Amino acid sequence: MGSAMQTGSFRPALLVVDMQEDFCPPNGSLAVAGGRDIAPMINALLSLPFTLRVATKDSHPADHVSFITSHEPPNNTPFKSSVKITNPSKASQHHDIPLWPVHCVQDTEGAKIIAEIETTLLDEIVEKGRDKRLEMFSGFSDVFGSKSPESANLDLAALLNARNVSHVYIAGIAGDFCVKFTALDAKKEGFDVYLVDQAIKSVDPGESGWGLAKKEMEDAGIRVISVEGPEIARLKDL
Repeated sequence: MGSAMQTGSFRPALLVVDMQEDFCPPNGSLAVAGGRDIAPMINALLSLPFTLRVATKDSHPADHVSFITSHEPPNNTPFKSSVKITNPSKASQHHDIPLWPVHCVQDTEGAKIIAEIETTLLDEIVEKGRDKRLEMFSGFSDVFGSKSPESANLDLAALLNARNVSHVYIAGIAGDFCVKFTALDAKKEGFDVYLVDQAIKSVDPGESGWGLAKKEMEDAGIRVISVEGPEIARLKDL
């Protein structure tokens, strides 16, 4: 797919990751600084002629395994404590995940996409993290790389492939977590992946957070681009 821009088979999609109330100030339980500020930039991207526009959102049950309230002291300190989870489909697989404050619980205000995002421009919304036993940072799969209707309402890769998407542009929250893992999985699925730098906010915007995340993604062949770069200009010419 890497030659798509040269061969004329350029079919881009936009992924808007987790622009939800609980991830945005002023009241989000897991608010990312400046998260709400990137909404105008994301809306500008949504107005461009993408082949497909998809948002992802966390949609957790109230007793999700990543919540501090699902664990007893002393192992229930947000951002510091972690827990080892087991793959329900393969008991020999385990994964350590961080514990978070309760966030984006299904059918709550915190789970809603913020009002500043023009959701009428979206084609689909992927609700992820619905299985209480599993963590799912990526819009494509859980932390074990598995896909199931219990974890997400839609198969993101299948959505993109059904529209013959070649390139995936990504914006949203948080650059050092769900954006990163969604981008890495998009690359694994065979898409050319661009991160729109000015339309992403991170939990840790410094070198130890977003800086390391960018390096990891760039090492995987993912490109971090500017809204003023040729990759965005190409969209405007479609």
